[in-house]
This record gives sequence, structure tokens and C-alpha cells, in this order.
Amino acid sequence: MVMGSLLQHLFITLSCLLLLQTLETSANQTPKSYVVYMGSSISSIGEFAELDHLRLLSTIIPSDESERLSLTHSYSHAFKGFTVMLTEKEASVLSAHNDVISIFPDPILQLHTTRSWDFLASESGTGSDHRSPPVSSDIIIGIIDTGIWPELPSFDDTSIGKIPSRWRGVCMEGFDFKKSNCNRKLIGARYYDIQDDWMESKSVRNNTHRPGPKGSPRDTVGHGTHTASTAAGTAVANASYFGLATGTARGGSPSSRLAIYNACTLSGCSGGTILKAMDDAIRDGVDIISISIGMSSIFQSDFLSDPIAIGALHADKMGVMVVCSGGNDGPDPATVVNTAPWIFTVAASSIDRAFVSNVVLGDGRVFKGSAINFSNFTRLKTYPIAIGGQVAAPSTPFSEASNCYPGSLDVKKVAGKIIVCTDTDPMVSRRRKKLVAEFARAKGMILIDGFEKDSPFDSGTFPFTDVRDNDGAQILKYINSTKNPTATILPTVDVKGIRPAPVVAFFSFRGPGGITETILKPDITAPGVSILAAIMPENETGTIPPGNKPSKFGLRTGTSMACPHVSGAAAFLKSLHPGWTPSMIKSALMTTATISNNVGMPIPSSSNAFASPHEMGAGEINPSRALHPGLVYETTKTDYLYFLCFYGYKEKIIQAITSTNFSCPSGSSEDLISGLNYPSISIASLNGHQTVTRTVTNVGPKNSTYIAKIASPIGLVVTVLPEKLVFVKGYPRASFSVTFLNKSATKGYKFGSVLWSDGLHFVRTVFAVNVV
Repeated sequence: MVMGSLLQHLFITLSCLLLLQTLETSANQTPKSYVVYMGSSISSIGEFAELDHLRLLSTIIPSDESERLSLTHSYSHAFKGFTVMLTEKEASVLSAHNDVISIFPDPILQLHTTRSWDFLASESGTGSDHRSPPVSSDIIIGIIDTGIWPELPSFDDTSIGKIPSRWRGVCMEGFDFKKSNCNRKLIGARYYDIQDDWMESKSVRNNTHRPGPKGSPRDTVGHGTHTASTAAGTAVANASYFGLATGTARGGSPSSRLAIYNACTLSGCSGGTILKAMDDAIRDGVDIISISIGMSSIFQSDFLSDPIAIGALHADKMGVMVVCSGGNDGPDPATVVNTAPWIFTVAASSIDRAFVSNVVLGDGRVFKGSAINFSNFTRLKTYPIAIGGQVAAPSTPFSEASNCYPGSLDVKKVAGKIIVCTDTDPMVSRRRKKLVAEFARAKGMILIDGFEKDSPFDSGTFPFTDVRDNDGAQILKYINSTKNPTATILPTVDVKGIRPAPVVAFFSFRGPGGITETILKPDITAPGVSILAAIMPENETGTIPPGNKPSKFGLRTGTSMACPHVSGAAAFLKSLHPGWTPSMIKSALMTTATISNNVGMPIPSSSNAFASPHEMGAGEINPSRALHPGLVYETTKTDYLYFLCFYGYKEKIIQAITSTNFSCPSGSSEDLISGLNYPSISIASLNGHQTVTRTVTNVGPKNSTYIAKIASPIGLVVTVLPEKLVFVKGYPRASFSVTFLNKSATKGYKFGSVLWSDGLHFVRTVFAVNVV
């Protein structure tokens, strides 16, 4: 019996292994979308490039599967490559081809203002707002996102001059978008076969021809419209979100032009499509590319397997600045994405405005809540209130009902009551909890949430609010100690002049960089909490207060909203300093950034501690000060190539990227990255001492003398040589070295700064040093 049982067990095990092997083999033979990157583009253009790519593809696609001999995308302007359906084996074979630098599965990237610009101006300390040229400028911002809703007043071109002659883009028509939807403000719009791409990522094409595009540049999500208007929206007076956040809505550079690249859906973005949009944007003639999109911080790729990093490297080479959000995976450390040094990486912070929806208990006590709701509740009437666990569905654990899990509430017990939900399980979002309560016919919902309160949730007309843990404990105590507890949730009011502000947002990613810690990320911080900007009009039931039409403006939160603030600020600088390179603009914004809040203290993080450069980079953007930075760091194309050498890429690969005979320095190592001419300093491992050098360019008065001042933590000795930089006419550049010596510092990251000043300009360079 024992032997028979063993044989039976062995037979089952072998059968399972064979089945798994069969399934694995089958999966490996199923084509899926791959991005093939082939370096710099120097000769092949358009159809010729596509023919070259098809010839290469024909060497690995079996002759009996010729229907697969087609490309999803072909890249040919700023760089070479294509996106294509391949099996794992075919991808492996193709990766060995001499012309292929990298090949990787097409990744799925995620989508990561009335008061905000006024707040930035008030924080500048200059007493004046920053203004773009009065009529129009020729700066073009390319927005790669979910499209545009062109009819909104934020994209009106009444006071804008003719389209720049250098513009080479198009205004593509779609089933709901006409060429006439473009104008002198919205000068270009493209879309991609997004739906087809997503279908192809899941199955093999079974037809012999590629379907034609069936999309449109029109935004059906709202994300792209919001980011576009934040960057460069025309000023619109009396803007609001159903009476909240009233004021003049405008972008950071209202005089700039917009070019739209609809490359994403609500579900995310194909990396191959993002790469195609970047190639098109560079060819079209944009000056700045704004991308509020990124890969997951959990599955980060190296720099030559990341579509945004690849596209941005070639964009910078051609003088186009790329600004990206860093992700919403905070507050855990090492969650920043889009960390390549040639990308301007943006964190998110709050402004001095809050959206308050208070809870009034039956005993008269009032607790401050945070939300955006347009309920019709008043103080005059209260409703029964219960904890989710007290109205649980049959056989549902108390903890699940308290967290308002889907299906956890008993409709008969819930109907007509305000339900209190907790947030001890982050897997169930606020939106889902709200829908659970609403579906169970709750009168309203109070969420006890110690963190996300700083990021108000929009519940439409459903009464909802977030309260802090301490206030939540008092509400629970009231419910448990009262025979017939009641409460009400008041509709939202906006409160200005909140202090302290700014605060680094709880959700905003944190450094250090997970791929390399030798470049300090994030670079900068900008407003990203409850930003009012143009939005796709929504007609969904429950989102519009009775008697109102769909709003032309909406409030959104995320590093996605912070990114276009920086894109707009960069366009503003570019319009007044047309000769500045992307690295000069980046440096100007970083070295002049604000590091104190509106009560004169250092900017705090969401935990109320002072924010470190791993949370806010150099500080919060200050466009007015950045106009006259005094000195700038010019990070050259050679610096970026050295970065690739030091990071470990082979010389042959870098030559293919640049189409040059570039040679890596001897003795390359990742530690040397810290010495590149970047506007901040990061040392991943300090054991003893280390010296880095920097070179600055004088863009202020030709005859200037700058003196260094050091702010360093206890135990870390920082010296600068020379301590004085003297500039005279004809000699605009000067170099200096910074030496870090661990004398008695404890282990871990230490932060500080080197400040150069001539009495009028203050050029601040932050540093992060990991003592080991």
C-alpha cells in the first residue's frame, strides 16, 4: 500500500511538472509586445526607417507567420527602434543583433490653477508675481497624457499671435475631433492606436493587415486636460469647482503654446506608445515635454529599458527639456521613479488652501474633516450614526465591515444611517469604501484616516468626510457611549491662508533613487494637492450639485499635478531666456528654490519633521527668483555620457546611442557619478572622505564675486575650495571642489547645502551624503 501510494504521488508530481512545463513553453511561444531600442537616428527617416525595421524583423519571424511581420510603432527622428509583437525566443534572438542596444517587454506605465500660482508668488519673497510675455511667446509645451478637451476657455487663443513658423506638427482629426479644434494656443494634437495596442498586448493579431487608427486626440479621462491647463492654460476669471476655489485660473506660462499627444487611457500607458509620442514631439518642434506618467516604483528598469528615460536622453540631446512626475508611492523611501539625471523629476506639496467638511455630533461637538462634497446637509438635522462593524452583513467579520469591504455591510441595518469606516486596510481605497456605503443606502460616510486627509477625496453629492485618528477615536467613543447616537456631515467650504504651507504631500514619492543613489532625486517640489485646472466636463450622476451644469474646472491631486507646474515655470524661463539650455533652466529653478514655509520655518514633510532633499529635492519652485539665478550649472551631454559609463554601460553601447566614437574615461565606477556637473550633490557611500567638483556659469552681472557659505550637519566636515569665485568680463565660468569628511557623524544620510552669494543672488546647492 505504501509503495503504491508513493508511486501514485510520484506520478501526480511528474504530471504537474509536465503540465507546468507545457504551460510555460506555450507562454514563451505566445507573442507579446516588445520595445526594440537601436540608439541614435542619423539617416533613416519615415518610411525608409520602417522598411529597415521590417527587414530586420523578417530575419527572425518564421515565413509561415508572415502576418506578424508588422510594427506597432516605428521610431526614426530622435532615435531608432520599434515596438513589435514577438515571442520570448524571438526577442532573445533579436537582442543579439549588432544594431539592437536593448529589447524589453513593453511596460505598462501609470498616470501618476487658481490658488497654486498665486501661492508660489506670495512665497517668492519678491513681492511680485511672475508674468509671461504679455501677448504670446513661441515656446511650445508638449503634453504626453490622455488628450485634451479643446472647447474649454483655458485653451482660448484670443490674445495669442500666429503659430511659430518652426512648428512641424499636425492636428489629427478623430471621430469626435476636427482640425478646427486646434488654434493658436492649441497648435497640435496627435493620438495613437491605444486600444489596438492594449488588445495586442494580450493576444496575437489574427488578421493580415494592421487596422487603421480609431481613436481621437479628445480626452475621455480628464487627466491630460488638467495637466495641459496647469502648464499653459489661458487666464480665466471667476473660475471655480462648483463655487469652491474661486479665482482666476491660469497656467504657469499662459502665453505658451500647447501640443497634445494622446498616448494613455485610464488604465495606463503603453511604454512603446509613450516612446513614439516623445519621438513625434521632438520632430514636431516642442521645447518642453511634460509627462505626468511613470513606471511602478516596485518594478523599476535600468535606464536603457525605461521608455521615458530613453526618449528623454535623446530629447535633451536635441535641446528639448523633459519634466516628469516622480510617482505617488510615498511616503516610503526609495519610491521615486523617472530618476535619470537628464529628466527633471518633480515631487508634490500642498498650498495654503484646505477643503473642510466638518462632522457635527448629536451632542453638539464639531470635528474638522477634509473632503470635497456637495451634500445638502445642514446643522439643523442629524441622522443615526453607526460603526461599519455594527451593521455587518451576516457572517462578515467585524474588522472587514469596519473597513467597509465590498459586500461587508447589511443593507437593512445601514439604510438611512451615517456609517463610520476605518482605514486599517490600505488595500480598499476611499473611493471603493464610499461606493460600498452608498450602495448599502447609507446616508453618508465618515472615514477615520490618519494620512490621506491631506489629500481631499471628491465624493460629489454624497456626504463624505475624512477625520484624523484622534478625532475618529472621539467619534467612536461617542457612538459606543450613547443610546441613540446621531451626526451630520456638512458640505465643503474652502479655507485659505492655511499654515504651515507648503507641506510635502504624504503620497509624494521619496528618494533616494532605487537605481542609483549617486544622483539626488527628486530635483524639485511643486504644488500637487487639490489643484484647480480645466477638466473634461462630466455628466455622471451624483457628481454635479443639483441645479448646476458640468464644471469646466476640477480639483485633482498627485505628482501628476506638480509636474506641469514645473513645465509651465520652465516655459516661462525659456520665453525670457531663449538661449538657455534645459540644464540651465533646471539649475535656475533648483538653486533658487524656496526652502521655508509661510511661517518662516523649514518646509515640513507629512510627518511634521523638516523635509529632507530626499522628500523635496532642492525645495519648492520659485519662478520669479529663477529668472535671475546669478549662477547656473550647465550639465552637458558629455556629463550624461560619462554617467552611462560610470553606471556600467559598455563603450560600444554608448557609441551606438550617440553615433559617435565617444570613449569612456578609464577606471569608471558608479562613485564617480557624484562628481558630474549636476545642480545637487549625492554621495551614496562615504567612508572617510570624498571630493567632488562643480563648474558654474555666471548669467548675472559680468563682474561679480561670490562667497561660499556652508550648512552641514554635526560630525560631517564640509569644505569648499576656493571659498571665493571671481567673475570678470570674458570669463563667465569658474570651478570649485567640495570635500566631505566624516569626523564623528552617525551612520545614515546627512543633508546640507553650499550657498554661493554675491549679496544679490543666492545660489543654493543641496547635498545628501550617506555615511557608512
